[in-house]
Amino acid sequence: MTRKTPNVPDHAAEAATLERPTSSPDRAARAGGEPVLERSQQIVEAAYDLLDEAGLEGLTIRAVLARTGLSRRAFYERFSGKDDLVVAVFEQTIRLAAEHFRDQVEGVADPMARLKLIVMSIVLGTRTGEVDLDKSDRRGAAMSREHLRLAEARPLDLQAALRPLIGLIAQQLSDGMAAGVVREYAPQRLAALVYNLVSTTVHTELLAEELGQPDRSRRVQLAEDIWEFCRRAIAA
Repeated sequence: MTRKTPNVPDHAAEAATLERPTSSPDRAARAGGEPVLERSQQIVEAAYDLLDEAGLEGLTIRAVLARTGLSRRAFYERFSGKDDLVVAVFEQTIRLAAEHFRDQVEGVADPMARLKLIVMSIVLGTRTGEVDLDKSDRRGAAMSREHLRLAEARPLDLQAALRPLIGLIAQQLSDGMAAGVVREYAPQRLAALVYNLVSTTVHTELLAEELGQPDRSRRVQLAEDIWEFCRRAIAA
């Protein structure tokens, strides 16, 4: 999941307009068709489960092969290595979260209320804005560590993985500007700044809680505090 503070680089807004780098599953799908894509998804889901069960230490190529029953050759036909697989896990996690958030806010008229739901859900580690902290989050801590590392090792791939979520935040900000409740600024750039703040805090919390029981009331208060900070920063 010593490293730098987990920020999307200052050029995140500009990078969002670039052509999305082709992911390993995308390349595999073009090379071998639907069966290859299905096996790629099988590998990603196995990696997701391994992170949930044992954290970053449990995510090895050997463990993925044992979980899926695929050969080492089959793995390397789809991914160049563990980094490629971790990027694919990021892509799936962020894409599914962004799709869910989009569905959740669809019937909410107020752009600020929509943005609050998204921000609160990210901080709380849920998809609904309601806290569910009954056990330590090994996968979350692992992904936080990898987020920090990939921000340096593969920044363009990481930015591409994050694009659906940052784009969704940007849309709420743009709607807020149109409604006169968000200050005028480049929506994509402002979305990157909001995401930077939220993700930095989430990474810090997940790593601090990795070996212990999450403090439910503290996380809820933190989510409220972060949202209030964001609200004041973007308000018209």
